[in-house]
Amino acid sequence: MTTIKIRGMSCQHCVMAVTKALGSVEGIKDVRVDLAAGEATFTEEKPVDRNLVRERIAKAGFDVVD
Repeated sequence: MTTIKIRGMSCQHCVMAVTKALGSVEGIKDVRVDLAAGEATFTEEKPVDRNLVRERIAKAGFDVVD
């Protein structure tokens, strides 16, 4: 499982947007977003480009925290 911190989520709509954004990345499955913790976890079926993950999260309106 991979875990990333995400800044800017404040409601269940945000959770759904992040889940959809991550789910659209080829090779990512089992996405779980924790609003209270401000993070998302997912399984990589194959190596995933971290920049692509950042782009998809940014396009959804949020930021990945390093």
